[in-house]
Amino acid sequence: MLRTLTILLLLAATGTRAQQLYFPPNTGTTWDTLSPASLGWCTDSIPPLYDFLEQSNSKAFLVLKDGRMVLEKYFGTFTQDSLWYWASAGKSLTAFLVGKAREDGFLDITDTSAQYLGNGWTSCPPDKEEKITVWHQLTMTSGLDDGNGNVDCTDPVCLEYLADAGTRWAYHNAPYTLLDSVIENATGQTLNAYLFNELTLTTGLTGAYLPIGYNNVMFSTPRNMARFGLLMQAGGTWNGNVVMADTAYLHAMVTPSQALNPAYGYLWWLNGQSSYKLPGFQFDIPGPIMPNAPMDAFNAMGKNGQLINVSPSTGLVVVRVGDLPGGLFVPNLYNDSIWIHLNKVICDAQTGLAEVHEERQALPYPNPASDQVRWPLEPGNTVLGVTAIGMDGRRIPLSWNGELVELGGLTPGTYVLERRFGKGLIERARMNVVR
Repeated sequence: MLRTLTILLLLAATGTRAQQLYFPPNTGTTWDTLSPASLGWCTDSIPPLYDFLEQSNSKAFLVLKDGRMVLEKYFGTFTQDSLWYWASAGKSLTAFLVGKAREDGFLDITDTSAQYLGNGWTSCPPDKEEKITVWHQLTMTSGLDDGNGNVDCTDPVCLEYLADAGTRWAYHNAPYTLLDSVIENATGQTLNAYLFNELTLTTGLTGAYLPIGYNNVMFSTPRNMARFGLLMQAGGTWNGNVVMADTAYLHAMVTPSQALNPAYGYLWWLNGQSSYKLPGFQFDIPGPIMPNAPMDAFNAMGKNGQLINVSPSTGLVVVRVGDLPGGLFVPNLYNDSIWIHLNKVICDAQTGLAEVHEERQALPYPNPASDQVRWPLEPGNTVLGVTAIGMDGRRIPLSWNGELVELGGLTPGTYVLERRFGKGLIERARMNVVR
């Protein structure tokens, strides 16, 4: 009863905020703006933010505050009208379309996937295949083997049994990709036709899924990514019109869908959880997936840094697209680094996050290091904890004694060392570990 009341209060709060939001017209290029100075933001921190984005091969960066555009920056030859791919950030859009198909009566997420894909869509024994539902596809808990060579392959021969559905979480593209066929077979419409009918006509969101290999990849302008983030911020409404009335499904999309990976909803990544798993790993990493982002943020994240961040508590929607080097499927550490810079712009007034001091005279040394570094302390500071953050986002607690920090347990590579003090003070420094 208490949980139900909490959900209702959250939805009511979302509805109240939706009435205060600005929505751009469904056609044309008009989009109301707010100046950073009018919000009391620290405008002298904007150039360093843009420098960081440019150095990481960004093509576009947008920040909305309650729907209005506060920051809109394009890099190089990329423009407001340039198209770019969403990569796995498009998973979150697919989750919305599944919800619309459910609301329209075309499917139920508790239905077996075989009802829409046909018997034998996997190479699993029939009784194991029958356990897989649309819900398992939405939550990455199909139980299909993600380690047999090609995680994108949707051919039945590639979809092998590993565990019973619902007993194992794994970031597996193929079962997700087949949600496109679920939508098409359930609705009798192509994926792009359903997108047009359900979102373009109601919100002005334009774009298209294009087939690339086994995948259907969403392409649009960054502003259309921002439209989708704003729609989610508004709780499925657009300028007073209800786009998705199913508030229970909307809530389920952006809250933990299962206990195996609490940082995952229905194809959305969730901040502020006690732990998270990342693609390709079966161990839990303690703490939130992005410690410097608002704890209520839910995030669409894709390869090479395609990002849509939505934080209802702050009224922020943050979009980044580009060619981040490294090819990580879920660039949570990079996303967190954006928030470090963005927090300096908004002066921590909106997010209430801990103050972060990165530019310091006293950095850990030597760098590179192998087993131990000395990180000078300012008089009177007491260290509460030291953590190494890997480039895959993994957080590894380190032992320390005063100014000495032990690195012996780290594999060679680049890390961000994080040191926490009282009163929410955090210091960070980049460190290269060698052997």
